[in-house]
Amino acid sequence: MSTTVGDYVLQRLRDWGVDHVFGYAGDGINGLLSAWEKAGNEPKFVQARHEEMAAFEAVGYAKFTGRVGVCTATSGPGAIHLLNGLYDAKLDHVPVVAIVGQTARTAMGGSYQQEVDLHTLFKDVASEYIETVMVPEQLPNVLDRAIRIAASRRTVTALIIPSDVQELEYTAPSHAFKMVPSSLDLSWSAPVPAADQLDRAAEILNAGEKVAILVGQGARGAVDEVTALAEMTGAGVAKALLGKDVLSDDLPWVTGSIGLLGTRPSYEMMMDCDTLLVVGSNFPYSQFLPAFDQARAIQIDLDPTMIGMRYPFEVNLVGDAARTLRELIPLVQRKNDRSWRSGIESNVARWWEVMERRAHTSADPINPELVFHELSGRLPSNAVLAADSGSAANWYARHIKFRDDMRGSLSGTLATMGPGVPYVIGAKFGLPDRPAYALVGDGAMQMNGINELITIAKYWQEWADPRLVIAVLHNNDLNQVTWELRAMGGSPQFLPSQELPEFPYAGYARLLGLHGVTAEKPEEVAPAWDEALRSDRPCVVEFRTDPAVPPIPPHATWDQLEKALESIVRGDSDRVSMVKEGVKSKVQEFLPGKS
Repeated sequence: MSTTVGDYVLQRLRDWGVDHVFGYAGDGINGLLSAWEKAGNEPKFVQARHEEMAAFEAVGYAKFTGRVGVCTATSGPGAIHLLNGLYDAKLDHVPVVAIVGQTARTAMGGSYQQEVDLHTLFKDVASEYIETVMVPEQLPNVLDRAIRIAASRRTVTALIIPSDVQELEYTAPSHAFKMVPSSLDLSWSAPVPAADQLDRAAEILNAGEKVAILVGQGARGAVDEVTALAEMTGAGVAKALLGKDVLSDDLPWVTGSIGLLGTRPSYEMMMDCDTLLVVGSNFPYSQFLPAFDQARAIQIDLDPTMIGMRYPFEVNLVGDAARTLRELIPLVQRKNDRSWRSGIESNVARWWEVMERRAHTSADPINPELVFHELSGRLPSNAVLAADSGSAANWYARHIKFRDDMRGSLSGTLATMGPGVPYVIGAKFGLPDRPAYALVGDGAMQMNGINELITIAKYWQEWADPRLVIAVLHNNDLNQVTWELRAMGGSPQFLPSQELPEFPYAGYARLLGLHGVTAEKPEEVAPAWDEALRSDRPCVVEFRTDPAVPPIPPHATWDQLEKALESIVRGDSDRVSMVKEGVKSKVQEFLPGKS
């Protein structure tokens, strides 16, 4: 039996170590599907309920494993559906390759059924590399480049294969003119800045008296080095949301997340520091960084195209975070005055007391902060977490304490709704022996999560560790947007756009053969988590939460407070609860602490 292009594509994916491809079938990829059948489903085809979910699953797989995620879809509508997930990958710098079908070459340009100009469609999301395979001899070069570029530049690439090409007999490129052979090896050197640049950075750190460090996902491989430098300089360390799992929150000088979803200690440290070091982060919200004339600043990043942004950095070091810091640390002088560090640690301790009190303030029926507070201490040390966009991301950012080998992520830059559940599905295929947790609002659950419960029901028995818990904040409100209307526009809640229909999330899980738990009172929160975490199969735990509990930022501006008051004056449907819960949440910051 001859080897087709479809056969060869799968063989080359296996050669690259690709073990899973997330997708949905369609006749535009029939040649690939036929090859999958002949190959005994290697690499494993994971069937999502929708192509967007397949892309999100590839993103989750890539985020949590560090390997290239691969997704596939048919021509036309299938390829279109991939886009949102692929943009999520591009904006969060995650390596994902999309392999999509196209109408047969004989029909291209003829306004044929499901014919879409895929090059134009994908030219932005896959701007680093997109190619159409027109003849077999283009392989393996175009596939190798798609994988190599996605991996090395941490981005999205796309490969378009017309349906008739998939079924052609594969012919390798020959040793001839205008043939492009290829190879499999993927290795490159991580750069280290020059000595004079390191000297300049060390001078700034040595001159500073109040050093602040901000780390992002690019610092994940530099934990020991960041820790050593923080100890030398007496710095506190804040974390961008995509880098929330870089350092343990048990460290007393780690101030937690930064930004609108961040903590007060992170905000205070940035407002008071005189020196700033940013490692592996492109945190975009400069209003949460020091004033431009306040601090001397240094940035370390591997990507020279993304460095020097967001702040007037005095020194920009292009290099691998760990190797750069290892070269920098011997040049840094230890600071004997630890008063700056002591103040940071005091603020951090105080913050966690405030968070505990806020979690235990009463609400009607359940305070969502209590849901996350009770989960945090129960998480195993190897947990994998995904938070969806919305108010759930606020509580994830502020209440979940990361420690040990825990991993976590969310849609950081695109901030799209709906990736929480597919992220953990992708994680379970990449890390099947680790427990996973998705923390989602009912809006995201209705948008995408409900359908992906079917995917979980289809595959969960294949996972070495069956633990996968999906927590749903059931408040029948698109809560984050509701609060944004209040705080930014002074607009009362607009029920036709914000109110969600009732749905039995835990009951639906049980219908699918999964486990389902419901908590409707504060005293039921802890037992519900205990039951969900000891379940012998994936579990949906549904919490009836109060939509009036405000996601108060670490520093609410007078303008935001005025706008929120304006929404009350203009007749917000939930104004009584808004005032009550807002006052109770804010007053916790002014009560005396244990220390």
